[in-house]
Amino acid sequence: MSPVLPLPVTPDDHVGCAATEVLRRVGEKWSVLVLALLSDGPYGFNELDRAVHGLSRRILTRTLRTLERDGLVSRTETPLRVEYALTGLGRSLLPLVIAIGEWATVHASEIDEARRRMASGS
Repeated sequence: MSPVLPLPVTPDDHVGCAATEVLRRVGEKWSVLVLALLSDGPYGFNELDRAVHGLSRRILTRTLRTLERDGLVSRTETPLRVEYALTGLGRSLLPLVIAIGEWATVHASEIDEARRRMASGS
């Protein structure tokens, strides 16, 4: 079996890897939650703001801009509202994000046990 990455891996290899940036995006605190909300259909900014407690408007704005910049979310402005929706690219990412969430749920107790073992030094 050939390695997933060419060895040795340099810092430039890591930074230049397309997967690195995508994993950063889905690893952000709010990005996956916003993508999941938008999977139900378009939302106005204020609707998104009300849908997520603990997310400031500033961070919501930053998250939406980043998702839009990456082509995962579209922004449509009308005289009455600004609306956000998943793009085709954003929809294509959802099954992968859902799979990671399902994997995490299935293996949560194993991860917790490994952490307990490390904390206790065993």
